[in-house]
Amino acid sequence: MKLENTITSENINQKLLNVRYAVRGPIVDRAAQIERELVKGVPKPFERVVRANIGDCHALGQRPFTFIRQVLALASCPQLVSIADVPSDVKERVRTILGDCIQGSVGAYSPSMGLRAVRERVAAYLRARDGVPAAPEDVCVGAGASDVIKSVLTMFAGEAAGKPPAVMIPIPQYPLFSGTLSELGIAPAEYFLDEDKNWALSTQELERSWQQASQDYAVRALVVINPGNPTGQVLSRENIEEIIKFAYDRDLFIMADEVYQENIVSKPFFSFKKVMHEMGGPYSSMELASFVTCSKGWAAECGLRSGFAELVRLQPRVRAAFEAARGVMQCPTVLGQCVLHCVMKPPVPGEASYPQFARELAEVRRTLTERTTTAYRTFNTIPGYSCNPIDGSMFAFPRIEIPARAQAAAQERGMAPDEFYCLRLLEETGVCVVPGTGFGQVPGTFHFRTTILHPREEFQHMMDSISRFHHKFLQEYA
Repeated sequence: MKLENTITSENINQKLLNVRYAVRGPIVDRAAQIERELVKGVPKPFERVVRANIGDCHALGQRPFTFIRQVLALASCPQLVSIADVPSDVKERVRTILGDCIQGSVGAYSPSMGLRAVRERVAAYLRARDGVPAAPEDVCVGAGASDVIKSVLTMFAGEAAGKPPAVMIPIPQYPLFSGTLSELGIAPAEYFLDEDKNWALSTQELERSWQQASQDYAVRALVVINPGNPTGQVLSRENIEEIIKFAYDRDLFIMADEVYQENIVSKPFFSFKKVMHEMGGPYSSMELASFVTCSKGWAAECGLRSGFAELVRLQPRVRAAFEAARGVMQCPTVLGQCVLHCVMKPPVPGEASYPQFARELAEVRRTLTERTTTAYRTFNTIPGYSCNPIDGSMFAFPRIEIPARAQAAAQERGMAPDEFYCLRLLEETGVCVVPGTGFGQVPGTFHFRTTILHPREEFQHMMDSISRFHHKFLQEYA
């Protein structure tokens, strides 16, 4: 008998059935449905949906940086270079980038690891950031950090020493990691951040996680997200040194997700590469993959999909295999690489574009500082809420107390308590946030993640709506 469908839930790659990505999960799907209902005139107790589920700054109202968009325009249409009012440094930047493109066109493939000019610019940025040598040969440009993170994780898919693989990831974590591990068939070895100590990362907890996972798996790598997502904490130098020593002792490859380094508002940033180098001895010879993206930081060009990985001290055959796998995908978008070049070297004093760039950058940083302060203060004034300081990200991850009766109501509906809470919040206020279950949390605790970079009036509307809803929710289920 012929099947109605060639591919079914029984014969699909079963690993895909386990992939979860709450940032674009069922509550977000319901938000989209509500938006369509509002267009049709379906009555709601609110006028609009406030999307706070994803860190998409341009979707939240941030204006694109003029310098980046002028470079993109001229790179796409070189004939525009003759326009007199285009700044001279924009024209020079475009000449540099197009000079590395085949036939001077961004429509031509680039090398699979990225344009040489872009990789050289990334290496120069890393040298300036860390005071440590950096080579363009160690840089892999991708379609955002997510792209290159998945490529690096793919290297650990497969048995080692007769055991299936595992990779250590923080809880809470950005669900790119848990989702990608599920897709690749790699087990997550979860270690918990300490919320009571401002989401600190302790080596004792790393050891517990490693010992537990090692009973059944070959633990291959350690993922560290710094600054944290969704938690927003920034690791101290001393903490990074402890983590490096742990990874060395356990023979673990370090994957440092450092994509929010340009979003830090109150603390210094230390890259894992810099700390490894300055520790010296065996630590300065460890393997490392670190990641940066243009989707975050000041540029926040999410839709243009550009980022990079720096992979240091890989064995030659490993590097060759990695580059061959990247070659299968041809290359990252060349327009995205133009953005990366601009982010790695923005205008500087004395260049024609600098005055406007400086004004735009100051506004972005002012907004970030203002929102982190307001979110932290407001969440901690709501009864039953607590929120740690937000040192470096564009999110808040408040902890919420959910009454026992509400937890029972969630169970009756087959939902996690924080998922039930976030769905009620959406249905009654139009505010769309992501429940903490999508990121992981200590059992018995409940959270949600919200972006905090909406325009001031929209942000205040969101915070007021959350506060009113929570008071009403407590009254209903007390």
